Amino acid sequence: MSQRRLGALAALSVAATLVAALLTGSPASAATVTYGQDVSGYQGNVNWQAQWNAGSRFAYIKATEGTYYTNPYFAQQYNGSYNIGMIRGSYHFAIPNGGGGAAQADYFIAHGGGWSKDGKTLPGALDIEYNPYGATCYGLSQSSMVSWIRAFLNQYHTRTGRWATIYTTTDWWVTCTGNYSGFWANSPLWIARYSSAPGTLPAGAPTWSFWQYSSSGPFAGDSNQWNGALDRLKVLACNGAC
Repeated sequence: MSQRRLGALAALSVAATLVAALLTGSPASAATVTYGQDVSGYQGNVNWQAQWNAGSRFAYIKATEGTYYTNPYFAQQYNGSYNIGMIRGSYHFAIPNGGGGAAQADYFIAHGGGWSKDGKTLPGALDIEYNPYGATCYGLSQSSMVSWIRAFLNQYHTRTGRWATIYTTTDWWVTCTGNYSGFWANSPLWIARYSSAPGTLPAGAPTWSFWQYSSSGPFAGDSNQWNGALDRLKVLACNGAC
């Protein structure tokens, strides 16, 4: 979910990326969607008023990576999006060969990955995808990868009371988990595909909740959709009513 993995995603559909970047309306215009974005330290200080004026209503902010990195711009991005009126949350970039899933969940929570029932904080997200530093699946077998993800999700749920959103691509999920279907009953799916439609989803996922559809605008960082109206996004933030 940063500049590091753009090459892998772009290679999947260069032409489709160009189409998505040129669209002036919604890539899923037949349905009600809400627009938002995700950002990381790569974007630096974000002009949140400009993002709001452009139509962004939610944001996911990178907080951590592995057990060794925190986003130096996290406070400006996380608090700035909140202060402008957005519903926002934080995400953790997983390094499955760099520490256990539970340990990385703890690190995430300790550095901005928590949740509060204020109606403006999304459950934390686990960014689990192509390895920017080496082997695609981080040297883990499919069963070991599933166990790692389960450990992260269970620890995050134990600590916060929420099931983390899972960000991934279908290609990576099939390759590295064997298309495991057991998480989607609890965890919202955030699918990455730079195209005019989200495409085939991982096995067992009834629908997508978030869709990252462009890395080239209209918003800073990556541009996303929530699969529903803004009031439904607030339900996710509240874990019901609040």
